[in-house]
Amino acid sequence: MDSGVTVITNPIVNVRLTSTLSSFESKGKFNRGVTIAGLKGKLEMIVGVSASCMDLELFSVSDQFLQKLDDNEALLGSFAVDDDCRIHVIDRSGGELGEFTDVSKVEKFELADDAYDKRTDSVRSFMKKQRVGRHNQEEMAKKKAEVAAREEEEKAAAEATSVGSRCQVQVPGQPSKLGTVMFVGTTDFKPGYWVGVKYDEPMGKNDGSVNGKRYFECSNKYGAFVKPSTVTVGDFPEEDYGLDEM
Repeated sequence: MDSGVTVITNPIVNVRLTSTLSSFESKGKFNRGVTIAGLKGKLEMIVGVSASCMDLELFSVSDQFLQKLDDNEALLGSFAVDDDCRIHVIDRSGGELGEFTDVSKVEKFELADDAYDKRTDSVRSFMKKQRVGRHNQEEMAKKKAEVAAREEEEKAAAEATSVGSRCQVQVPGQPSKLGTVMFVGTTDFKPGYWVGVKYDEPMGKNDGSVNGKRYFECSNKYGAFVKPSTVTVGDFPEEDYGLDEM
């Protein structure tokens, strides 16, 4: 009676691959019947190392060094290689780790601005042809004129507003509010002209100060800064809320 045991080995082995040129680990599937020379030819396309400048080392599943794969005529299956073992590729041509992934070593192409401006296949050229953004001179000039006009209007409105005047504030989307003008001029918190108002009711946002700088005095929530165009100066007496009624 034949009591022998037949061991059947999978002809394909799945291994992990590393190299001296990269810190990344990849996967590979190879036939155990391939020679080490043939294996190097396959690895050349994977790790980017020339087969003629390649040394191979075999590591176990737990990454313990096992042996060098230094016999080009030997079959891969003749070595103690199992699934999930690691084959490490050493580049003897002088390549360094990260040579192909470190973009700081890549020479950058730079083109002078005037030379780039003359190209017809660039994004800038396309934007000029389509008159997009800053390349639409008419639109840019129109917007610049509109901004300048608004600034002049705000300045004129500010100059017509005097500190101490009674006023009505009408900010779009908010109810009308009555108060007293306490400040007129430019500020540190935003560009342009602003009017500081002390409201008759606690409908404001501050106490006359913004970001630690005081522009006028009032109780908290009674003060606000609004654009001059939203302020109308006139005879707006404080409302009688019936405090004297019984």
